Amino acid sequence: MELIKTLEQLVCAFGPSGCEHEISQVIEQLAAPFVDEITRDVMGNLICHKKGSGPRVMFSAHMDSIGLVATHIDEKGFVHVGALGGVGAKEVLYTPVRFQNGTCGLICAKGGAELDKLKVSDLFIDIGAADGEEAKKLVQVGDALVYDTPVRQAAGRVISPYLDDRIACLALLMAMERLEETENDLYFVFSTQEEVGCRGAKTAAWAIDPDYGIAVDVTGADDEPGSKHQASSLCGKGAAVKVMDRSVICPPELVERLMGLAAERGIPAQRDVLQMGGTDAGPMQATRSGVYAGGISIPCRYTHTPTEMVDLGDVEACAGLTAAFASSKLKK
Repeated sequence: MELIKTLEQLVCAFGPSGCEHEISQVIEQLAAPFVDEITRDVMGNLICHKKGSGPRVMFSAHMDSIGLVATHIDEKGFVHVGALGGVGAKEVLYTPVRFQNGTCGLICAKGGAELDKLKVSDLFIDIGAADGEEAKKLVQVGDALVYDTPVRQAAGRVISPYLDDRIACLALLMAMERLEETENDLYFVFSTQEEVGCRGAKTAAWAIDPDYGIAVDVTGADDEPGSKHQASSLCGKGAAVKVMDRSVICPPELVERLMGLAAERGIPAQRDVLQMGGTDAGPMQATRSGVYAGGISIPCRYTHTPTEMVDLGDVEACAGLTAAFASSKLKK
């Protein structure tokens, strides 16, 4: 699987929370050679099953992204917006965007707006329309939109929108491609609506009822300029094995199992303590009578901006450790 080419394919696919149909189709085509069956549930989760007689293991990488949604079109033709997930107004100002129908625009705010006080409700999209009548022929209230910035490489790293979580979707696909023979009953879930409350993983975990659950995601990087040390992981230091975040405290024995596998296989790994945010590990852990849940993550700088950054070596490490756990001997 060609990493950059596949990443571009994933990033270009439209898929903000609640509108994951296009990205789901792309991932289904990529995943089909590696599993026995692929299904979708009511929430739109893409569930890829590699059958086995052993313990049920659920891996979840969310395929949705943050975005914006049209809330009002004014008489001048400007499209006013609300947030889908955690969008920071000042971080996205003057970013090119696109709607699912191909209409393009630019995120703007009123002249003289104070950046530190800027809210998403202060933003609007300039789609070039002459007036409201023309704009309403191009965009409707309720239409979602996403950042339209490119994928670029920089010194062994990649800069792109929506690395959260398309880069982890790619790592999960890479792990599926590398699978060794195993008796484990494996479910690779590409979940929906994570950015608005981990909703897809919650229903998928209930249906699958796994013995183990591993969230494959990005995590905060502690080596951004001016870091306030809300995260512990560093770019370029390998797969981040989750210890805790605001959604989950992982069983110590599972953390040790993952770190031990990394050491046995020569996979760079680091412990991940995140004091903000959460992942699909949270709803997986709390489903039914409880699940041994953890996470394997990729440190990511500048998350939820139009230009996120990850180290390609960390992506490889995440894929390798995910495949190792999927193929390992597990107890029911």
